[in-house]
Amino acid sequence: MDQGDKILPRDGQRNILITSALPYVNNVPHLGNIVGSVLSADVFSRYHKARGHPTLYICGTDEYGTATETKALEEGISPKELCDKYAQVHAEIYEWFEIGFDIFGRTSTDQQKDIVQHIFRKLHENDYLVERTSRQPYCEKHKSFLADRFIEGTCPKCGYDDARGDQCDSCGSVDYEPLDLIKPRCKIDPDVTPIARDTRHIHLQLDKLQPKIEQWSKEASVKGNWSRNGKIITESWLKQGLRDRGISRDLKWGVPIPLDVFTTEHDREMYKDKVFYVWFDACIGYVSITANYTDDWARWWRNPDNVQLYQFMGKDNVPFHAVIFPGSQIGTGEKWTMLHHLSTTEYLNYESGKFSKSRGVGVFGNNARDTNVPPDVWRYYLLKNRPETGDTQFEWKYFIEQNNSELLAKLGNFVNRVIKLVNSKIYNSIIPNYLDRFSDIVFEKPKKEINEYLEQYLQEMEAVNLKAGVQTAMQIAQAGNNFLQSNSFDNKLAANEPAKAAAVTGIAINIIYLCASIFEPYLPATSKSILEQLQAPFLLIPDHWTADDIKPGHQIGKAKYLFSQIDPKMEEEWRNLFGGTQAERAKKEEEAAKAAAKKAAQKAKKAERKSKKSEPVNVEKTATAGAEPMANQEPVDAVTDGVQQVTLPTS
Repeated sequence: MDQGDKILPRDGQRNILITSALPYVNNVPHLGNIVGSVLSADVFSRYHKARGHPTLYICGTDEYGTATETKALEEGISPKELCDKYAQVHAEIYEWFEIGFDIFGRTSTDQQKDIVQHIFRKLHENDYLVERTSRQPYCEKHKSFLADRFIEGTCPKCGYDDARGDQCDSCGSVDYEPLDLIKPRCKIDPDVTPIARDTRHIHLQLDKLQPKIEQWSKEASVKGNWSRNGKIITESWLKQGLRDRGISRDLKWGVPIPLDVFTTEHDREMYKDKVFYVWFDACIGYVSITANYTDDWARWWRNPDNVQLYQFMGKDNVPFHAVIFPGSQIGTGEKWTMLHHLSTTEYLNYESGKFSKSRGVGVFGNNARDTNVPPDVWRYYLLKNRPETGDTQFEWKYFIEQNNSELLAKLGNFVNRVIKLVNSKIYNSIIPNYLDRFSDIVFEKPKKEINEYLEQYLQEMEAVNLKAGVQTAMQIAQAGNNFLQSNSFDNKLAANEPAKAAAVTGIAINIIYLCASIFEPYLPATSKSILEQLQAPFLLIPDHWTADDIKPGHQIGKAKYLFSQIDPKMEEEWRNLFGGTQAERAKKEEEAAKAAAKKAAQKAKKAERKSKKSEPVNVEKTATAGAEPMANQEPVDAVTDGVQQVTLPTS
């Protein structure tokens, strides 16, 4: 592995290691998944890189476990083929959203196996593991134990006849065991009735580790300023008292249990077909993905004195990151980089309901792309509505409004107005000598105001208050608009007060330059466009803004629009499009396409008949009429155009 261009910690510097919750591979992420983890982590990563800190952002697909085997069974492919398929789907969606991972890896790797087994061996050596016997469903036909999701039957709570062993989709109950299902059946072969059989599994003794976990979390949550909901969930788990939890499963798809820890042939035989439970090994995926990125992974993960670990996730994932994974690290007795800051979000709901992977309700990653709205607009809206302290709601009305009244009206118009004037004959794209009036007292107030906003922005970003950070960045853009307005920035000012106009222009250009830096974590494509128009390199976000980074005499490029108006009529169209389930959408799209094709074909046929009636009948004309274009359009073109016009984006 070439290590020459790898990001590694540096002595004497602030080194930032960032992870976002590994998305489960078996489905397409929706907007709530995206803003809750990968997008939020991306903003924080970009911010620290823009501050000049060595920063590594790690993510990847979580690929092992029952859900993968179940989904592969449904699709008639192997778990490996399923993971290959969906890992690519995830990667493409995140690439479109411009998520800047340093590596987007996978957990089904040799590095994952090696590191998981190493941690397991250390836990075994330190006496934090215990074996337990339990009764589990067993399929006599397939000679294997059945995971919860491989059992279906009638819910013992509500009578729904298609409940799973782990949950009833009708009443939502999870308060039953798989064998409590009435008339249970094997998902693989519904004609087979599972039986109960004893099986042995390895448990991690979290109860034995609790005092050490508790001491660590109390210190880390304060020092790292964890999100409030992250603290509450962690404290709740610890208050209830931890218990040992099984870390092995009777599955084929997963990291195998290392047999060398067992002393008898009987035990080795018993565990030879078992794998680790996904909740135990998933968080270790951060380490193994880093090991796939660099052979020097330990410089990030075994370096607690020089590396700060920030982890981003939805609140459902808190126990795994704040209790179980740290407990496993502590249990090894080794030096590990452990959680510094826990950033957790509440739920992003969709219109009047909830996003649902299983039912396909709401906007999923691929749907966002199909609207033809640029990624930066999506990023801005999602981050401004990030559910940091409570649930928030995605609404098409405000999505459109925030594009039109904020991105376009504030940031876009400010940048375009200034650059267009510099492009004009007044300055011919050359920044004028603004130094003569640069220090006038009248300009000190706006400079001070922007520096106060900059200080506020830095504080918010350091505290991982990303929602407040983007709002403060927009306040700086609005301060730029106010600066132009208060100084009557236009052609007349340049004609009547050239020295003042030059100073206003120079300061305004440098406000734009600052905006390119502070918006880069949120709007990377917009920042890139601004820098191209300024023909200037990226400016690291400063502690203090001097307003003179772009000097007099600098030549800028041509003005380009940063954003476009979205027609408010799209609100209803998008709401109708994304209001149903994926199956309903597909059916609606198919019906619309067929109707359009039929209508276009009928129209073409009618026009052809009319054309024939209006022409004199002669042998030559009759022979060629069917081949002539109608109004510069072939009938087949009319059919395909009709389909193109009404075909809706796929989900």
